[in-house]
Amino acid sequence: MTQKDLFTIAPEVRADIEGRLARVEREDGVRLLMAVESGSRAWGFPSPDSDFDVRFLYIRPRRDYLALRPVRDVIERPIVDLIDLNGWDIRKALYLLLKHNAVLSEWIDSPIRYVADNPAVPQLSELAGRYFDPHGYACHYASLGKGMVSRWLETDGQIAVKRYFYALRPALSVRALRLDPSRRPPMSIQPLMQAAELDQTLVDQVDELIARKTETNEAGNSVRFPEIERMIQDELERVGEVPKRVNPEKFAEEAEAFFLELVDRE
Repeated sequence: MTQKDLFTIAPEVRADIEGRLARVEREDGVRLLMAVESGSRAWGFPSPDSDFDVRFLYIRPRRDYLALRPVRDVIERPIVDLIDLNGWDIRKALYLLLKHNAVLSEWIDSPIRYVADNPAVPQLSELAGRYFDPHGYACHYASLGKGMVSRWLETDGQIAVKRYFYALRPALSVRALRLDPSRRPPMSIQPLMQAAELDQTLVDQVDELIARKTETNEAGNSVRFPEIERMIQDELERVGEVPKRVNPEKFAEEAEAFFLELVDRE
C-alpha cells in the first residue's frame, strides 16, 4: 500500500460523511470552518476496521454568543457504520489553543479534509504555530504515551499493533519537539519519523508495523520490537529537555481579535 493509499477514503464513505456534515449544519444552525479526519487513518496507520474519526470546527450565528443561556460548545453524533462525528465551537477551540492543546494542532494539520477549509483556518494555523508551547505539547504527548506503555510492558508476550502505535506516535512527537522546539510536530507518522530523525533500522521496523496494521484488525497482535520499545521509553522520559515558551498576553489578545472578527461576519 502506498503512502497516498493510506490517506484515501472510499468515495461512498466520503459521500456519506459529507452528507452527515451537511446535516449538522442544517440541524444545528452552524457553519463549518473545517472538517477533517483524526485518529489512525490520518496518522497514517489505519486498520481495515478502523473508525472514521471525523472532527470539525464550527461557528454559530452572532446572536448565539450573546444569548443569556450559553449554547453547548460541542456537537456530537452517534457512531454509525464506523463513522464518528464530533466537533468543537470555534470559541472552545480558541480557548484550548490558549492552553496549548495539541489535539487542535493535529486537526489543523490533518492530511484528510472533508470540506473546503474556511479562509480563517490558515489564520488559525499560523496563530497556533507562532505561539504554541513546545513543553506543554511534550507533556501532553508523554502523558498519552506513558499511559499506553504502562499497559503493554506488563506482558512478555505479543501486544496489539495499535498499542504500539499509541505509544510510538507520542514518543516520536516528544523527540521531534526535543530536536526542534520551534515547530509543532507533524500529525502523520511518516513526516513525524523524519522530524524525529530516526535511523533507518527503526524506520524499517516502523514501516513493518504499519504494513502489519493495514492487514489486520484493530485487535491484531504483533511480534515485539525491543529497539522500538527502548526508544519509546527513553523519549517519554525526556520531556524536561523540551523548553517552555511563556504564554504572552499578546497571544490572548490576538486569539480574541480573531474570534470577534469571525463572529462579526455572521
